Amino acid sequence: MILLFPGQGSQKPGMAKDLADAFPQAKAVFDRADAALGMSLSSLCFEGPAEALLQTNNAQPALLAHSAAVWAIVKDHIGARVTGASGHSLGEFSAYHAAGALPLEDALKLVRTRGQLMFETGQQVPGAMAAILGHPTRTIEEICTEASPTGGVVPANYNTLEQVVISGEVPAVERAMELARQYGAKKVVRLPVSGAFHSPLMAPAVAGLTAALETARWRDPSVPVWSNVTGEAIGDAGTAKALLIRQLTSPVRWVEVVRNMAARFPGTTFVEMGTGHVLSALVRRLAPDCLSVTCGTVPEVEALLKA
Repeated sequence: MILLFPGQGSQKPGMAKDLADAFPQAKAVFDRADAALGMSLSSLCFEGPAEALLQTNNAQPALLAHSAAVWAIVKDHIGARVTGASGHSLGEFSAYHAAGALPLEDALKLVRTRGQLMFETGQQVPGAMAAILGHPTRTIEEICTEASPTGGVVPANYNTLEQVVISGEVPAVERAMELARQYGAKKVVRLPVSGAFHSPLMAPAVAGLTAALETARWRDPSVPVWSNVTGEAIGDAGTAKALLIRQLTSPVRWVEVVRNMAARFPGTTFVEMGTGHVLSALVRRLAPDCLSVTCGTVPEVEALLKA
């Protein structure tokens, strides 16, 4: 069994409220989150408003708290069967928490800081992101190079072979979107984000995240965590921290992550822990021989506890 943790974009008002009402373990996670952050993260998750929850510095700890709440409920039941973990962008921090490498409070403070740094960088260095779907006649890399030979736009998320997100300077992203359409992309969508995440434009956030990572209490993960940056399994805290810093300015290689996990554990079950079902849908495309299930609501948690 491999645990997967969602990234930014899956948050929504009402998230995890049913879990906190039904399971003391989930309520305890949100009580600890509120105390650690000095704010009512629980109210923001359970009630909104959506505009506040959308903000990067709020969305990231909200998503981690939901994932951590699910893990707190099920870990005694499934922990012995877990052979690895990963997460999409922010979700990689959730994976390290579940793998015992980061205490809850440290993980929450880290991702709130990360979100704030990413938001501030986006304000200082405006950027954009867009999703390109389908199979254009030129590669995404070729489209980015043609749109901006100086590297103003780059691939940011390799989600599937038919879905890649690009990121960078606004004019370069807009030009790449035009080119993608010209080269036959099925769909091109500008994303509602506050900056050019996973691109070199995030470099100003590196120093702050480096300092935050060093103040957190780290241990080596109890199971391998697959890195977004390399697509490979990580087993020690030092490498984890170094790659989480690189993750800010590097593309998320989700295709490699899922396929490498599936190759190491053929026929395994992937369990998406938290809100939404984005990663489960991607697994069905990338590793069709594996089972993927979601675990973020009371019925889903109860189903996993009975499995």
